[in-house]
Amino acid sequence: MTQILHDAKEKQLPARTRWAVLGVVLAADVLDLLDSTITNIAAPTIAADLGGGTALVQWLGASYALALGVLLVLGGRLGDRHGRRRLFLAGLSGFTAASLVCGLAWNPQALVVARLFQGAFGALVIPQGFGILGATWPRDQIRKAYSCFGPVMGLSAVGGPVLAGFLVDADLAGLGWRPMFLINLVLGGAALLAAARLLPRDTGDRAVTVDGPGSALLGGAMLGLLGGLIQGSAHGWTATPALLTAAGLVLFALFCHRQRTAENPLIRPSLLRNRGFTSGLALGTVFFAAVAGLLYVISLFLQQGLGRSPSGAALGLMPLSAGIVIASIACYRLIGRLGRRLVLGGLLITLAGTAYLLTLVALSGTDTGAWTLVPPLLVIGLGMGTCFGSMYDVTLGDITDEEAGSAGGSLGAAQQLAGAVGAAAVTTVYFHTAGGATHAMTVSLTVVAAVTLLCCSLVRLLPRKAREEHH
Repeated sequence: MTQILHDAKEKQLPARTRWAVLGVVLAADVLDLLDSTITNIAAPTIAADLGGGTALVQWLGASYALALGVLLVLGGRLGDRHGRRRLFLAGLSGFTAASLVCGLAWNPQALVVARLFQGAFGALVIPQGFGILGATWPRDQIRKAYSCFGPVMGLSAVGGPVLAGFLVDADLAGLGWRPMFLINLVLGGAALLAAARLLPRDTGDRAVTVDGPGSALLGGAMLGLLGGLIQGSAHGWTATPALLTAAGLVLFALFCHRQRTAENPLIRPSLLRNRGFTSGLALGTVFFAAVAGLLYVISLFLQQGLGRSPSGAALGLMPLSAGIVIASIACYRLIGRLGRRLVLGGLLITLAGTAYLLTLVALSGTDTGAWTLVPPLLVIGLGMGTCFGSMYDVTLGDITDEEAGSAGGSLGAAQQLAGAVGAAAVTTVYFHTAGGATHAMTVSLTVVAAVTLLCCSLVRLLPRKAREEHH
């Protein structure tokens, strides 16, 4: 009761303060989005500077997404238990410190470990945002706050890789790629000072349970599977990667067992008995894995195959990013009427764009012109944005109000983990296809097209309509 009265009091904050709190939450989300995408552009440059070869290229993005995905649901529970303000400040402080270590990294191992810590601290920050807004905005006005997320995240998705590319090419003070991490000291520091001053205090609820063992099993499983995949692809399938993969599978089996037997598991058991939800979870995981890998190999092909600079590659990806933003905004009004048909449309558009790009690369190879790539990348972006804006809304169509929190957290975590696995898997195909960049790209695109086609066959298992209040 005390917490409810406290929240009611916080909603009486002046409008200027409420907007400032929204700015702090948005700043944290922007930092997360920037740091999840910047290595798509800078990975080849970083690997050339620090060494580490293809394994470092694969770990740079996978390590961040792995830690974020594994700990995302746990971070939300910790915020409920210990207070959202406390977790937000702790996570943002740790994220900023980890960014400093990334910028000063002296070898590949130090950078990968720092990226893991970035993702882990990000998982403490991100889940707190909507709870903080719910405690500071009146219920009848909070849609104004939520409506800001789409445009801001869209601009960040477009601007992040471009910023990373230009920072790498600018070589500020002779630091090369390092300023793209060190800039977080300014951005994160400013957000931290504002958060400490503006965020409402809350006591949390010590009755909330936290499934630490479940998170540990999931983290160990994903680390083993990714480690085995990356080590095997980089150094051959010797005993070490085989053992890592086997250990990952065993730990994942133990995680699944715990979800069935734990008193308060990370995923509510009733969700796993919901065919619409489990189908959407599987479909989303496979699709996000495919497109995460696709984004990575397109960036690699632009730089290694077509010889573009990091900033040139970032600009080359802008049609794709623009397509994502346009389609995501357009789908906001369509999802209620079209439901799962919109998901199928997005998958087919993505498949068409991938086939278009595959044809161009197969015909022109490394002579493919910059302007020639604009149409297929735009089409791929429109397809991805259509799916991003609809897939999980439809997946939540048949769940109850009591299941909504667990379902949303599970889907967010699955998306991050799918990104980690997909980036590692598709780049493994790219790096280990003999015959040069053109053949590697055509094989990678063929794999992504096949996976997308498989996803189309799963759409009929989804709920017909989206969850009205969610979208």
